[in-house]
Amino acid sequence: MTQEELAVLCTVTRQTIISLENGRYNPSIFLAHKIAQIFHLTIEEVFLFEEDIHEVR
Repeated sequence: MTQEELAVLCTVTRQTIISLENGRYNPSIFLAHKIAQIFHLTIEEVFLFEEDIHEVR
């Protein structure tokens, strides 16, 4: 599947998909869910969750 095809299915721009791939953009929960559904995967299988290492004080 191309970036453009995925973008069309998700109703976002190709640039959004590129930014997701490069880690410059965090998707909304709705977009993350849509992408996971398209690939028949869970959100956790598609996206890495990294906890913030800095504590808020």
